[in-house]
Amino acid sequence: MVKEMRKTGSSAEIPEICRTADSPDVTAEKRVVLLIAILSGFITPFDGSAVNIALPTIGAEFHMNAIDLSWVATAYLLSSAVFLVPFGKIADIYGRKKVFLYGIAIFSLASLLMTMVTSTEMLIGIRIFQGLGSAMIFGTGVAILTSVFPPGERGKVLGIYITAVYLGLSLGPFLGGMMTHYLGWRSIFFVNVPIGIIAVLLILWKLKGDWLECKGEKFDLTGSVIYSVAIVALMYGFSILPDVKGAVLIAAGIVGMIVFALYEMRVPFPVLDIRLLTKNRVFALSNLSALINYSATFAVTFLLSLDLQYTKGFTPEHAGMILVAQPVVQAMISPIAGRLSDRIEPRIVASAGMAITSFGLFLLIFLTDETPIWYLVIILLILGAGFGLFSSPNTNAIMSSVDRKFYGVASGMNGTMRLVGQMLSMGIAMMIFAVVIGPVEITPEYYPQFISSLHYAFILFTIFCIIGVFASLVRGKTSQVHSGPEKGKKSVR
Repeated sequence: MVKEMRKTGSSAEIPEICRTADSPDVTAEKRVVLLIAILSGFITPFDGSAVNIALPTIGAEFHMNAIDLSWVATAYLLSSAVFLVPFGKIADIYGRKKVFLYGIAIFSLASLLMTMVTSTEMLIGIRIFQGLGSAMIFGTGVAILTSVFPPGERGKVLGIYITAVYLGLSLGPFLGGMMTHYLGWRSIFFVNVPIGIIAVLLILWKLKGDWLECKGEKFDLTGSVIYSVAIVALMYGFSILPDVKGAVLIAAGIVGMIVFALYEMRVPFPVLDIRLLTKNRVFALSNLSALINYSATFAVTFLLSLDLQYTKGFTPEHAGMILVAQPVVQAMISPIAGRLSDRIEPRIVASAGMAITSFGLFLLIFLTDETPIWYLVIILLILGAGFGLFSSPNTNAIMSSVDRKFYGVASGMNGTMRLVGQMLSMGIAMMIFAVVIGPVEITPEYYPQFISSLHYAFILFTIFCIIGVFASLVRGKTSQVHSGPEKGKKSVR
């Protein structure tokens, strides 16, 4: 059953289209929505993981140092994090379909432009534009799925969606390595273009709903600007530590977030209803768990990609074949974990996944330049199992803990935790590089310092993840997760 929409917070009447939940039209629409979500869920992580494997080749072409090279990934993440929550709210007001459609179009166009870059500055600039499109996709994709599928089916569907995400992660290192080796690194961006075109055509042709539960509300532009400036200050500050400017920017970002929270509690139509964080324990701690999990895991692929290609001498193709072990296991376990979270309390499944991830990160602390590949592959399998168990149950808990009028904001918040966590993870890696190696190219004479950097990073990530296990366990029960579909009820859009 999809619960009835509460038209609170808006004086405007919202037109409702009611159909029985098991009618052929609704069933067909569910399939189309899921297919579009799968396509969009595939291209963005594919892009990110393929770029990671191509970074040494990109760095060699543009003569980038280790810190500049990190910005190829960081610029994309920062842009996405800045725009996710505002576009989640815009989607709730003006229609999730519109924002979703424009997001895929922008992401595809940016991918095409990436095949034409001629300088480091142009490359990073287009990555920022690509991050904008990614924010519009992830701020609405999960919200649309949650709008269409009832609670009893939600975990299963989110598991399938996240499987598509992990499939993108799986094929990214493998195909990205192959394409970089044989066709050049620019080819990995061109792959997104035909997939994006197919998704756009399907949306225009088949997707009929628009899902605007907050129609009539005013968009909180002032709050969005405060939020964006605070996020940029925080994330950029992390990226330039230990420079004193980094500490100043982080402090300014924290102050900005406090100002944002106080402002949002005073406006009638906030871009982010702070009560979702202060009054909804499941929502708040589930998002915190996601933030911690991504902070502890995202930079692992980046660091191991550099390790395999620099200290162990693998080609991008062979490095990708090794790194593919982790997301393949994630893709296998995620739909199972999603179905489990429809029957078992999501916090139990997600916490078990976080604990397994902690163990895998702990094993990486002992990595050396002589570590056998079989040992690394076993660790990647452990990390894949842990993350596969965590992600879809945690997303199910987040989306099932709020009313449907907040689906866009909840989806955007979930995506923001993911991207801010990824940004923090990269920021920690960049900070450690800056302290231990300095702003130089990673050449054989710096390999001992590089290995030391890996050890410091994996120690911090392990500590983060252990803290995340406790945050996940104390979140409380998700009351909606066990309610299955009921015959004869109406589906409201």
